[in-house]
Amino acid sequence: MQIHVGFELVYECPQPTPMILMLNVHFTRAADIVVPDHMFTVPPLPISAYRDSFGNWCSRIVAPAGETHITTSSVVNDSGVPDIVVANAQQTPVENLPEETLIFLLGSRYCETDRLSAIAWQLFGNSPTGWGRVQAICDFVHNHIKFGYEFARGTKTAGEAYDEKTGVCRDFAHLAIAFCRRMNIPARYCTGYLGDMGTPPPYGPMDFAGWFEAWLDGRWYTFDARNNIPRIGRVLIARGRDAADVAISTTFGPNTLKSFRVWTDEAGGNPAMAASA
Repeated sequence: MQIHVGFELVYECPQPTPMILMLNVHFTRAADIVVPDHMFTVPPLPISAYRDSFGNWCSRIVAPAGETHITTSSVVNDSGVPDIVVANAQQTPVENLPEETLIFLLGSRYCETDRLSAIAWQLFGNSPTGWGRVQAICDFVHNHIKFGYEFARGTKTAGEAYDEKTGVCRDFAHLAIAFCRRMNIPARYCTGYLGDMGTPPPYGPMDFAGWFEAWLDGRWYTFDARNNIPRIGRVLIARGRDAADVAISTTFGPNTLKSFRVWTDEAGGNPAMAASA
């Protein structure tokens, strides 16, 4: 199948404002890109790019005073196969983990593992190790947090999501990541496109989605505590320790996000303007 993905962001700035944008399809999907996701701005602006320490593609602009429109539209090949489930995947002892995974055992901006350590061991200390433990964590988080866009808060941490029992996709992912790390399972945050293809209506407004990956049996596997079922059509944009590492935009000055649209639907089909985040 082919998936049409894209976005349009409209910022208003009272003065020239530097921005870092993380909005391109991840390099691991480069071979799948049919129509390149070139970024365009109105007014036209110089765009410079670089890879961050996690391998994510970042773009730098200086938005002028007034409105700046940022958009892209791309088509990506996808297998149409749901997220892989390997129920017998085993947990790797910490002493045998690859060095590059160790950073994903540590606390981070939104995943305060120290605060959640005792809770994690109380909840999951007797659960099966490996895949079964990660799934137990996803089951708990899925049932513990009530989803709603009205609960979104840019500063909310995993511990606060646990206490408040409300949140959006990033809060589900942060809490699950923090619990995994406390159970000695490396876990990293992912952001990208996830439409409602293969799911029944009704659909809500589309947004970028957040999920996570856990290291089991020598590789990373996708988990999604928000939806908690295998899904099709994920298109990765970025990975990091938590949402602080993969912000779609980081602005260095006052600004207002006046408009925000995201789309992801099967190319040639009916657009599913749907919320999967």
